[in-house]
Amino acid sequence: MARLSRLVLPGCGHYVIQRGHDGRAVFADDEDRAVFVAALREAAAAQQVVVHAYALPDDEVQLLVTPPTAEALSRMMQSLGRRYVGAYRLRHGGRGTLWDGRFRCALVEPGAWQLAALRLVDAAAPLSSAGHRLGGRDPLVTDPPEFWQLGNTPFEREAAYRRLLADGLAPAQAAALRAAALGGWAAGDAVFVARLAEQTARPLRPRPRGRPARERQVAATGLLPRR
Repeated sequence: MARLSRLVLPGCGHYVIQRGHDGRAVFADDEDRAVFVAALREAAAAQQVVVHAYALPDDEVQLLVTPPTAEALSRMMQSLGRRYVGAYRLRHGGRGTLWDGRFRCALVEPGAWQLAALRLVDAAAPLSSAGHRLGGRDPLVTDPPEFWQLGNTPFEREAAYRRLLADGLAPAQAAALRAAALGGWAAGDAVFVARLAEQTARPLRPRPRGRPARERQVAATGLLPRR
């Protein structure tokens, strides 16, 4: 089966995952993470990609970003990958790539789904952009509209977001967001996906397992179903 083209819509949020090769660690310590964040800052600025959130667990990278064009996201990730791998190999030695193939991403519906993606990324350990929204200031990060809608003042927004992080994301929604990113699908409700389907012929959700009912009937009986 041919590989699907990546689903990227300019001006919309995208939940991005870049995993380590064979599940191996891509960050040995906080110094590695600092190098990666610096490279992310440069690559995002060069492509004018807005970074809403980032998380750097040991074995992968998670981002919530809004690209200005479909090409900008890919160019940012390619540049970021090359810069970081070069720095990592210079420091730790070894050869070859750190990454498990190309990056994965999900197009995220604005509103509740984007806020959920923001919370999912910020809640990841050991390093994330959560501190930017909890009293700190990270020049790399731009808050999405969904965060601004949490309150009228910085104090209200920080308090509301702190409560959301403490409550945690529903496991089903967290799993749905991650599955969408790893599969390259859209993350959102049925109406959002239906609107997207009017703009592209590319599949937006995974197809049901097994053959369609029409094919199953033909295989079982040799007869076409009546219309």
